[in-house]
Amino acid sequence: MLRVSPITDMNARTIENRKRTSPLAGLSGETRPYQMFLTGLAVAGVVSLSAAGCTVTSDEAPSSAAVEAPASFTRERLIGRWGIASFHVDKDRPRTEREARSQCGQPYTIAKGPTDGVMMHVADDPKLHELRLKGDGAGRTYVGFEAPPGHPQDREILASTNDLMTMRFVDPDANRRYGTFVYVRCRA
Repeated sequence: MLRVSPITDMNARTIENRKRTSPLAGLSGETRPYQMFLTGLAVAGVVSLSAAGCTVTSDEAPSSAAVEAPASFTRERLIGRWGIASFHVDKDRPRTEREARSQCGQPYTIAKGPTDGVMMHVADDPKLHELRLKGDGAGRTYVGFEAPPGHPQDREILASTNDLMTMRFVDPDANRRYGTFVYVRCRA
């Protein structure tokens, strides 16, 4: 049940004080809508100027990270059966490598994709997707969808040999949740 309290003398004074201290105090009913329109127009102007500062013109050169370059190795290095484990703190890496090696009883398989990529999972998706290797102007190598290198859905390959790889998700949230992956190649 809604309870309505009567307007007391104190409540009436509070209402009057709020009216007097309002930024629109003293304006008549006819000029108040005009004042509100001007305020809205000023806010819209500030927002549009702020947004204009965020755009990139075609005269500006893209960063070296966004410039695509050949990957530092071919997809064949990724293809195979891998034991996987992950760590969040660098001091745990040796233990994580041993744990990844012990996962070869149930290896993770990276296969050739139907085109020029490899079949792998992405963060938070149980389906396999074809991902491709891509490099950037700074010499980093990524595996991900058809997008510029370093896209949030990419994984950065931090180190890679024929038998050991480390990767991390570019997206900070996914990286925080999953950590840095260690892939150890499984022998038959």
